[in-house]
Amino acid sequence: MVQLYNLHPFGSQQVVPCKLEPERFCGGGRDALFVAAGCKVEAFAVAGQELCQPRCAFSTLGRVLRLAYSEAGDYLVAIEEKNKATFLRAYVNWRSKRTENSRVYNITPVEISFCVGYVAVMSDLEVLILKLEPGSKNGERVHHNPRKTNNRMRRTEEGISNEISQLESDDFVICQKPLELLGEKSEQSGLSVTLESTGLADEKRKYSHFQHLLYRRFAPDISSYVLSDDIKLHSLQLLPIYQTGSLTSDGKNLSQEKELLSLFCFFSLPHVGYLYMVVKSVELMSVYQYPEKSQQAVLTPQFLHVITSNNLQCFTVRCSAAAAREEDPYMDTTLKACPPVSMDVCALRIQLFIGLKAICHFKNHIILLTKADPEAIPERRQSPKRLLSRKDTSVKIQIPPAAEAGWNLYIVNTISPVQLYKEMIDYSNTYKTVKTQSCIHLLSEAHLLVRAALMDASQLEPGEKAELLEAFKESCGHLGDCYSRLDSQHSHLTLPYYKMSGLSMAEVLARMDWTVEDGLQKYERGLIFYINHSLYENLDEELSEELAAKVVQMFYVAEPKQVPHILCSPSMKNINPLTAMSYLRKLDTSGFSSILVTLTKAAVALKMGDLDMHRNEMKSHSEMKLVCGFILEPRLLIQQRKGQIVPTELALHLKETQPGLLVASVLGLQKNNKIGIEEADSFFKVLCAKDEDTTPQLLVDFWEAQLVACLPDVVLQELFFKLTSQYIWRLSKRQPPDTTPLRTSEDLINACSHYGLIYPWVHILISSDSLADKNYTEDLSKLQSLICGPSFDIASIIPFLEPLSEDTIAGLSVHVLCRTRLKEYEQCIDILLERCPEAVIPYANHELKEENRTLWWKKLLPELCRRIKCGGEKYQLYLSSLKETLSIVAVELELKDFMNVLPEDGTAAFFLPYLLYCSRKKSLT
Repeated sequence: MVQLYNLHPFGSQQVVPCKLEPERFCGGGRDALFVAAGCKVEAFAVAGQELCQPRCAFSTLGRVLRLAYSEAGDYLVAIEEKNKATFLRAYVNWRSKRTENSRVYNITPVEISFCVGYVAVMSDLEVLILKLEPGSKNGERVHHNPRKTNNRMRRTEEGISNEISQLESDDFVICQKPLELLGEKSEQSGLSVTLESTGLADEKRKYSHFQHLLYRRFAPDISSYVLSDDIKLHSLQLLPIYQTGSLTSDGKNLSQEKELLSLFCFFSLPHVGYLYMVVKSVELMSVYQYPEKSQQAVLTPQFLHVITSNNLQCFTVRCSAAAAREEDPYMDTTLKACPPVSMDVCALRIQLFIGLKAICHFKNHIILLTKADPEAIPERRQSPKRLLSRKDTSVKIQIPPAAEAGWNLYIVNTISPVQLYKEMIDYSNTYKTVKTQSCIHLLSEAHLLVRAALMDASQLEPGEKAELLEAFKESCGHLGDCYSRLDSQHSHLTLPYYKMSGLSMAEVLARMDWTVEDGLQKYERGLIFYINHSLYENLDEELSEELAAKVVQMFYVAEPKQVPHILCSPSMKNINPLTAMSYLRKLDTSGFSSILVTLTKAAVALKMGDLDMHRNEMKSHSEMKLVCGFILEPRLLIQQRKGQIVPTELALHLKETQPGLLVASVLGLQKNNKIGIEEADSFFKVLCAKDEDTTPQLLVDFWEAQLVACLPDVVLQELFFKLTSQYIWRLSKRQPPDTTPLRTSEDLINACSHYGLIYPWVHILISSDSLADKNYTEDLSKLQSLICGPSFDIASIIPFLEPLSEDTIAGLSVHVLCRTRLKEYEQCIDILLERCPEAVIPYANHELKEENRTLWWKKLLPELCRRIKCGGEKYQLYLSSLKETLSIVAVELELKDFMNVLPEDGTAAFFLPYLLYCSRKKSLT
């Protein structure tokens, strides 16, 4: 359906001073209008102060039948007729005012439209759209003929016509049924198309095959039992929209820099026009019903202009709506919106012009040819097939020779998009107080008008773009107002339109009508949707106390379940705590005794300074339920302001009173994807007032809790690195944790498989250091336990052990543990013999097993013998270790092998008991 509005898209008009009666005309280049009359072409200026002034004139070879201008190459093409022969000629030097021209090959022209590799072909009742493509297609043969043209389509059509005519008789006429084929199905049209390169060198042949996009066939109207030749298609046109944001550039050099975004095809019957989109998909966008018979139409990015015998009609188009969706992937989301392509078109104006004959569009001008015909006398040739026959039905018009027609060529200036937009807005005010779609429809038309003008940026004056952008934002605000007042399936569009308007939440609320009717305030779904989403998006805007009170009252009436959530928004920071508590208590009495209400009341109680109420609320549920409550509303603990994480007052209080609950709650948020890993780390640092380089104990507790929880999205080695780096730093600096750790090393070993049992020899090694305090030993035990665990990548920690000196027992134990995990047993034996001999045998018992048992006699035994010979204060420790080593070796080796590993200069009496045991063990077994 076409909506009709009485608006004023047309402005002033000027008469073009043509010397002869115009027959054909078209716009050309940056600043020209071509007018053809008989065998002469005149060019006029259509820009600046020289509007309508003659530019040049030249003669053609024959009478001009059609005119077209090519932006690429800046030349004019004319279809000319002379001596019943038709020629296609190109004039490449018209700007130099000479009459010379360059001639192209003599061919039979058909009515076509060509644009950036797309070709539309139209006959009387058929339309075919093709896309020309470079490169060879499998199995397709391309014909090249420099001298003749083989028009396969025309031949096929003639063949069909001949076949039909053979079937016709005096009593019957055959009419093909209407048909529409889209995409690949259009290949089934029955038309055969062959590409030929005529007179082109091989290197200049750009296209070698084509793709069918659309075929549509119309049937003649036989409802009146008379077939008329004037029921034909007219005004075939392809309109491109480019990615650069401009439509049909002004300069020749820009044409190659633009990327095609959308392409539209228009054609029309006398009473109906059709607009298709034909790039990524082929679909019918709009159908235009004319109030009277049309003669010609011209499509622009903003409008469709149609002429009848006495009227210039202006219709809206949906090209900018379709192009916006092609250009912006965020269109039709909560971020951006645009009126739908399927929205009904409307007629903005029907302007009276007597005797309209032709129309052309150029920039912001409409060129019209009018001719006041004298009274015509129609005569029809009689035919035996008068009824239901399409033969011999042409109308002959006889004009008295004395009567001369008066003609004029007009340039009609269209008013600026901003001026027309303002008129539309004023017109829409008549619907402002009525909740109907009419207001939205007209505001949508105004929005699309501005959007289309912004896409056509090359046509804008320097200051016009800023004015259009302001109008665009204003139109978004008006549409947001309309959708906010509706309770329909489209009410969600309130959010993206208000976002695009640039209005703050406070400005939007100020536009609302807060008056109460019949003692009951009603809030529509669109406004509730917008406010709810805005409060969830952490906008850096704080509502005043008054507006915050209105918002909570609004949600209490419309969606009471959302009241706890909206009270947690940073934008509601200024609400009076007493007001917030009163609404929360009303929820309690209404049956909303949920964990979320309890936590929200506890948070509000803190703001009120009522610690007793806070403690009572927190004690009313178990810790597990409290964690679930925080997962339902993370903003009870964590908020964002100006892109920074800000802990809430409740989080700060829990840090001091219930740190375990706080860590468990943040862990629950991470587990449920309510907070990221880096966000959680930043939260704890900000919470504990630590800079980026300092790690608070509460964050270490959180990392340890992550390991215990075995979260699937946590990278283990990264978490290991964080923990070991912190343990090592505190051990190297002798820095105790700033708060008491929530878990001991024993707790972690019992609860988490990543923390392994500490090796027995490590305890012996550590027991020699009696000066370590409890916190120091806890960090050391956790680090040792991680190294002893099954998941730890030892090689990754070696570069970070440098701050931990081996001069201390703590550092020594870590270094020896790491070397042991790397199977550097001999080096570890040397270190232990030197630094802690009492740990050597426990170390060997634990580590020198299976394939490593040979080290008992190959490394440990000779090393002990060597050190005993040297004597010293550790002589007794070495001697004790040697005895235990000999006992092990005597069991492991045969007598001969045992004797071979003993030192040659040893005392026989010392080794004799072990030799006797080794010799008797075989008989004992």
